[in-house]
Amino acid sequence: MSKPNILVVEDETKIARVLELELEYEGYQVTKAYDGMEGLRLYREKQWDLLLLDVMLPGLSGTDLLKRIRSGDEETPVIMLTAKDAVSDKVTGLDLGANDYVTKPFEIEELLARIRAALRTKSDQQVMRIEDLTVNVNTHEVYRGENSIELTAKEFSLLVYLMKNKRQVLNRDQLLEGVWGFDYYGDTNIVDVYIRYLRNKMDKGYDPKLIHTVRGVGYVLKDPR
Repeated sequence: MSKPNILVVEDETKIARVLELELEYEGYQVTKAYDGMEGLRLYREKQWDLLLLDVMLPGLSGTDLLKRIRSGDEETPVIMLTAKDAVSDKVTGLDLGANDYVTKPFEIEELLARIRAALRTKSDQQVMRIEDLTVNVNTHEVYRGENSIELTAKEFSLLVYLMKNKRQVLNRDQLLEGVWGFDYYGDTNIVDVYIRYLRNKMDKGYDPKLIHTVRGVGYVLKDPR
């Protein structure tokens, strides 16, 4: 079984190093970033099992980084780390989609317990279904009925975003922001291209069709029945 991957975004190098040592001792794989923009870049490079985000970061604040993550990813657990202990700061972080909030200085055992709890919750929520389509967010396995479907990383991200918003019509801008990020400056036709890729792999030859075009608006994933 592979070790859970944790991304630590913390600008205080000593704290980041302590977290790295403690987490690796507990059996996690750890990658560190020391500012928000580097954290965002690393976040987009691979799938993470959990993120630890400091609130006060140079370049891009922890809360702004959280906003960008949650614009297209509701699944990855995020625990905020901060020296602030005001209730309003905690409420803000939780309202933006943080799973938990730990105030510095913290006991490492408490943080480890919160990490274990967040990973258990993620494991419980890893499988999404609609009709005979099953998507496992953690293992990246996709099935229609008994048939396994192989998707690229971007195709999988697009399918997960559609699954999270099933039965909701999404326009191209929403899909671009949710899957490619709102700082994507390429051709918006990329959405149509990847929708076509997905249809060829998970709708072609299957009934019912699950990806539907709403003319003049966008796309929706739903069981037409």
